Amino acid sequence: MPGPLTTHDAEFRRMYDEHFAAVRSYCLRRLPVADANDAVSEVFLVAWQKRSSLSGDPLPWLYGVAGNVVRNLRRSSRRSRRLAARAQAEPVYPEPGADVVVVRNAADEALLDALRRLSERDQEILRLRAWEGLTGPQIADILGCSVAAAEKRSIRAVRRLESQLKTHPHAAGEEVSGEYGAA
Repeated sequence: MPGPLTTHDAEFRRMYDEHFAAVRSYCLRRLPVADANDAVSEVFLVAWQKRSSLSGDPLPWLYGVAGNVVRNLRRSSRRSRRLAARAQAEPVYPEPGADVVVVRNAADEALLDALRRLSERDQEILRLRAWEGLTGPQIADILGCSVAAAEKRSIRAVRRLESQLKTHPHAAGEEVSGEYGAA
Protein backbone atom coordinates (compact mmCIF):
# COMPACT_ATOMS: atom_id res chain seq x y z
CA MET A 1 0.00 0.00 0.00
CA PRO A 2 1.53 3.33 -1.01
CA GLY A 3 2.52 5.73 1.69
CA PRO A 4 1.57 9.40 1.98
CA LEU A 5 2.59 11.76 -0.82
CA THR A 6 5.81 13.66 -0.29
CA THR A 7 6.34 17.27 -1.27
CA HIS A 8 8.24 16.15 -4.38
CA ASP A 9 5.42 13.79 -5.35
CA ALA A 10 2.84 16.56 -5.03
CA GLU A 11 5.04 18.92 -7.05
CA PHE A 12 5.45 16.26 -9.72
CA ARG A 13 1.68 15.75 -9.88
CA ARG A 14 1.15 19.51 -10.29
CA MET A 15 3.87 19.68 -13.00
CA TYR A 16 2.32 16.71 -14.81
CA ASP A 17 -1.16 18.22 -14.75
CA GLU A 18 0.11 21.62 -15.93
CA HIS A 19 2.47 20.47 -18.70
CA PHE A 20 1.13 17.15 -19.99
CA ALA A 21 -0.83 18.75 -22.86
CA ALA A 22 2.16 20.90 -23.95
CA VAL A 23 4.58 17.94 -23.92
CA ARG A 24 2.08 15.72 -25.75
CA SER A 25 1.52 18.40 -28.43
CA TYR A 26 5.29 18.79 -28.81
CA CYS A 27 5.67 15.04 -29.38
CA LEU A 28 2.61 14.76 -31.66
CA ARG A 29 4.04 17.43 -33.97
CA ARG A 30 7.19 15.35 -34.40
CA LEU A 31 6.09 11.72 -34.25
CA PRO A 32 3.25 9.40 -35.25
CA VAL A 33 0.55 9.11 -32.57
CA ALA A 34 1.66 5.72 -31.18
CA ASP A 35 5.28 6.88 -30.93
CA ALA A 36 4.24 10.26 -29.51
CA ASN A 37 2.31 8.58 -26.69
CA ASP A 38 5.36 6.45 -25.87
CA ALA A 39 7.55 9.54 -25.97
CA VAL A 40 5.29 11.44 -23.56
CA SER A 41 5.38 8.52 -21.15
CA GLU A 42 9.16 8.41 -21.33
CA VAL A 43 9.47 12.18 -20.79
CA PHE A 44 7.41 12.00 -17.63
CA LEU A 45 9.24 8.89 -16.45
CA VAL A 46 12.49 10.87 -16.63
CA ALA A 47 10.76 13.77 -14.88
CA TRP A 48 9.59 11.41 -12.12
CA GLN A 49 13.10 10.08 -11.66
CA LYS A 50 14.52 13.63 -11.48
CA ARG A 51 11.61 15.14 -9.51
CA SER A 52 13.67 15.93 -6.43
CA SER A 53 16.17 18.02 -8.41
CA LEU A 54 13.69 20.03 -10.52
CA SER A 55 13.24 23.70 -9.72
CA GLY A 56 11.80 26.74 -11.41
CA ASP A 57 9.71 26.43 -14.57
CA PRO A 58 10.10 22.80 -15.67
CA LEU A 59 8.55 23.24 -19.14
CA PRO A 60 11.80 24.17 -20.97
CA TRP A 61 13.53 21.23 -19.28
CA LEU A 62 10.62 18.92 -20.25
CA TYR A 63 10.94 20.11 -23.88
CA GLY A 64 14.67 19.32 -23.75
CA VAL A 65 13.95 15.81 -22.48
CA ALA A 66 11.22 15.42 -25.11
CA GLY A 67 13.66 16.47 -27.84
CA ASN A 68 16.11 13.79 -26.71
CA VAL A 69 13.36 11.17 -26.55
CA VAL A 70 12.11 12.11 -30.04
CA ARG A 71 15.63 11.82 -31.47
CA ASN A 72 16.13 8.44 -29.81
CA LEU A 73 12.82 7.16 -31.15
CA ARG A 74 13.66 8.36 -34.66
CA ARG A 75 17.07 6.66 -34.53
CA SER A 76 15.48 3.49 -33.29
CA SER A 77 12.88 3.66 -36.04
CA ARG A 78 15.56 4.12 -38.71
CA ARG A 79 17.52 1.15 -37.36
CA SER A 80 14.38 -0.96 -37.34
CA ARG A 81 13.58 -0.04 -40.94
CA ARG A 82 17.14 -0.84 -42.06
CA LEU A 83 17.04 -4.15 -40.23
CA ALA A 84 13.66 -5.01 -41.76
CA ALA A 85 15.00 -4.14 -45.23
CA ARG A 86 18.02 -6.37 -44.69
CA ALA A 87 15.83 -9.18 -43.42
CA GLN A 88 13.60 -8.89 -46.50
CA ALA A 89 16.67 -8.99 -48.75
CA GLU A 90 17.79 -12.31 -47.26
CA PRO A 91 16.83 -15.25 -49.46
CA VAL A 92 14.11 -17.49 -48.13
CA TYR A 93 14.68 -21.16 -48.61
CA PRO A 94 11.55 -23.22 -48.20
CA GLU A 95 11.81 -26.35 -46.15
CA PRO A 96 12.22 -29.35 -48.43
CA GLY A 97 9.35 -31.79 -48.60
CA ALA A 98 9.60 -35.24 -47.07
CA ASP A 99 10.26 -36.82 -50.47
CA VAL A 100 13.26 -34.54 -51.05
CA VAL A 101 14.65 -35.31 -47.60
CA VAL A 102 14.36 -39.06 -48.20
CA VAL A 103 16.11 -38.81 -51.57
CA ARG A 104 18.84 -36.56 -50.14
CA ASN A 105 19.38 -38.90 -47.21
CA ALA A 106 19.67 -41.89 -49.55
CA ALA A 107 22.08 -40.02 -51.82
CA ASP A 108 24.14 -38.82 -48.84
CA GLU A 109 24.28 -42.34 -47.43
CA ALA A 110 25.33 -43.73 -50.82
CA LEU A 111 28.10 -41.14 -51.07
CA LEU A 112 29.34 -41.75 -47.51
CA ASP A 113 29.24 -45.51 -48.03
CA ALA A 114 31.24 -45.18 -51.26
CA LEU A 115 33.71 -42.87 -49.49
CA ARG A 116 34.18 -45.41 -46.66
CA ARG A 117 35.11 -48.08 -49.21
CA LEU A 118 38.04 -46.00 -50.48
CA SER A 119 41.56 -46.10 -49.08
CA GLU A 120 42.30 -43.79 -46.16
CA ARG A 121 44.55 -41.74 -48.44
CA ASP A 122 41.79 -41.21 -51.02
CA GLN A 123 39.28 -40.39 -48.28
CA GLU A 124 41.60 -37.76 -46.82
CA ILE A 125 42.26 -36.10 -50.19
CA LEU A 126 38.52 -35.93 -50.95
CA ARG A 127 37.72 -34.59 -47.48
CA LEU A 128 40.41 -31.93 -47.75
CA ARG A 129 39.04 -30.86 -51.12
CA ALA A 130 35.29 -31.10 -50.50
CA TRP A 131 34.78 -30.66 -46.76
CA GLU A 132 37.66 -28.36 -45.88
CA GLY A 133 37.46 -26.47 -49.20
CA LEU A 134 41.23 -26.54 -49.72
CA THR A 135 42.92 -25.78 -53.03
CA GLY A 136 45.44 -27.95 -54.86
CA PRO A 137 48.45 -26.01 -53.49
CA GLN A 138 47.11 -26.24 -49.93
CA ILE A 139 46.54 -29.99 -50.28
CA ALA A 140 50.05 -30.32 -51.72
CA ASP A 141 51.45 -28.61 -48.61
CA ILE A 142 49.57 -30.97 -46.32
CA LEU A 143 50.57 -34.08 -48.28
CA GLY A 144 54.16 -32.92 -48.73
CA CYS A 145 54.12 -33.29 -52.51
CA SER A 146 54.07 -31.08 -55.59
CA VAL A 147 50.91 -29.32 -56.68
CA ALA A 148 50.79 -31.46 -59.82
CA ALA A 149 50.99 -34.63 -57.72
CA ALA A 150 48.23 -33.39 -55.38
CA GLU A 151 46.01 -32.57 -58.37
CA LYS A 152 46.63 -35.99 -59.92
CA ARG A 153 45.86 -37.73 -56.61
CA SER A 154 42.64 -35.71 -56.32
CA ILE A 155 41.57 -36.68 -59.84
CA ARG A 156 42.30 -40.35 -59.18
CA ALA A 157 40.45 -40.26 -55.84
CA VAL A 158 37.37 -38.74 -57.50
CA ARG A 159 37.44 -41.40 -60.22
CA ARG A 160 37.65 -44.16 -57.62
CA LEU A 161 34.75 -42.56 -55.74
CA GLU A 162 32.71 -42.45 -58.95
CA SER A 163 33.45 -46.11 -59.52
CA GLN A 164 32.32 -46.96 -55.98
CA LEU A 165 29.13 -44.93 -56.43
CA LYS A 166 28.25 -46.81 -59.62
CA THR A 167 28.30 -50.08 -57.68
CA HIS A 168 26.14 -48.75 -54.82
CA PRO A 169 22.54 -50.06 -54.95
CA HIS A 170 20.95 -46.61 -54.27
CA ALA A 171 23.21 -44.64 -56.59
CA ALA A 172 21.95 -45.83 -59.95
CA GLY A 173 22.39 -43.09 -62.52
CA GLU A 174 24.04 -40.64 -60.07
CA GLU A 175 27.39 -39.13 -60.87
CA VAL A 176 29.95 -37.19 -58.89
CA SER A 177 30.06 -33.67 -60.20
CA GLY A 178 32.24 -30.70 -59.49
CA GLU A 179 35.74 -29.60 -60.29
CA TYR A 180 36.93 -33.19 -60.80
CA GLY A 181 33.68 -34.68 -62.06
CA ALA A 182 33.43 -37.44 -64.61
CA ALA A 183 36.29 -37.04 -67.04
